[in-house]
Amino acid sequence: MKNVLAIILGGGAGTRLYPLTKLRAKPAVPIAGKYRLIDIPVSNCINSDIFKIYVLTQFNSASLNRHISRTYNFSAFDQGFVEVLAAQQTPENPNWFQGTADAVRQYLRLFEDSETEECLILSGDHLYRMDYSKFVQHHRDTKADITISVVPMAEENASDFGLVKTDKAGRILSFIEKPKGEALKKAQVDTTKLGLTPEEARQKPYIASMGIYVFKTSTLIELLRKSVEQTDFAKEILPPAAETLNVQAYLFSDYWEDIGTIKAFYEANLALTDQPRPAFSFYDETAPIYTRGRSLPPTKMLNCAITDSMVGDGCILKECQIHHSVLGIRTRIESGCTIQDTLIMGADYYQPFSERQTDCNETKIPLGIGANSTIRGAIIDKNARIGCDVQIINKDGVEEAQREDLGFYIRSGIVVTIKNALIADGTII
Repeated sequence: MKNVLAIILGGGAGTRLYPLTKLRAKPAVPIAGKYRLIDIPVSNCINSDIFKIYVLTQFNSASLNRHISRTYNFSAFDQGFVEVLAAQQTPENPNWFQGTADAVRQYLRLFEDSETEECLILSGDHLYRMDYSKFVQHHRDTKADITISVVPMAEENASDFGLVKTDKAGRILSFIEKPKGEALKKAQVDTTKLGLTPEEARQKPYIASMGIYVFKTSTLIELLRKSVEQTDFAKEILPPAAETLNVQAYLFSDYWEDIGTIKAFYEANLALTDQPRPAFSFYDETAPIYTRGRSLPPTKMLNCAITDSMVGDGCILKECQIHHSVLGIRTRIESGCTIQDTLIMGADYYQPFSERQTDCNETKIPLGIGANSTIRGAIIDKNARIGCDVQIINKDGVEEAQREDLGFYIRSGIVVTIKNALIADGTII
């Protein structure tokens, strides 16, 4: 895999994950209590012996840059690297990234000089574990110009993805991005040829692109140089390429989840606590997910009742009840609290002991969850200061709301506090 270059698309402004992307790039959003989204594709690359990795981003990239520089440091005696390439204005390109293909195009000269045979294009907001070496080998064995990783898809989700049709040899005959109505019906195929049973094929009659591609480097360069007006791989580059080039499908049969929306992100995090075995596990020693190593103390739990949950390092939990939740690093929860079906991202630092000497009658609210508070069905972003006797329960069943002035949004019925939010004592949401 020495001749493979990985390019991770960091995405645009991350509006579907807002407000989690208010102060950070989408790949820098925390997941599973201690990781960040970018750790998933980077770890898959490392586990696949691919060590040349670029991350393209243009929004709020400071924390992403910091995380990568502190996490992925390869030996000075090899050629491996993980490097952020932020959007930049040049005489040739005075604009910011206009789409996925345009982002790659703007750094094409750098990729040309990399002397690689294949370019692996990845997304920064998916949760899955994949051996890319098998993907690349399939690309080589079929002598493909482009290979697209695909999964069977049910009708209710199919219109959110690019859909393909293939021949018996796996060559893609057509590619249509996010079809609706009649176009969606025409994209149905017999997925039994992918190995599904007749019943499974009825439930999943579509073949969806995962947004993961292998290009011959020469093909990528030719396509991007030929039509500079085309800015998006799925919408503009791949559909005509499927008609003229050898574009192959690679079936991925393991767990894969697009977590680019608040609802999908929330559900994927809580699914990590499923018993007896979650669909995706961070506990696979043969293919670990890497992240920044921190010298944090063990979590301290004082007379707590915790069920079906994950708790990160360095937390302090006092006389509370926690069920079906994920708690990030340095989370602090005071006595009398109930946390259920909630993702708490934790904190970036510990507050000095003297600053925490407050009670529920004072106006200064310390980091963490204050005494006697109840939180259900929520995402609490980092460094939140939740007061005492607070109820974050979406009591009115609101589906969508924007209350940034009060420190929270509601997306798909899920209350999401913004980073550094301050929620006053006695607040009911």
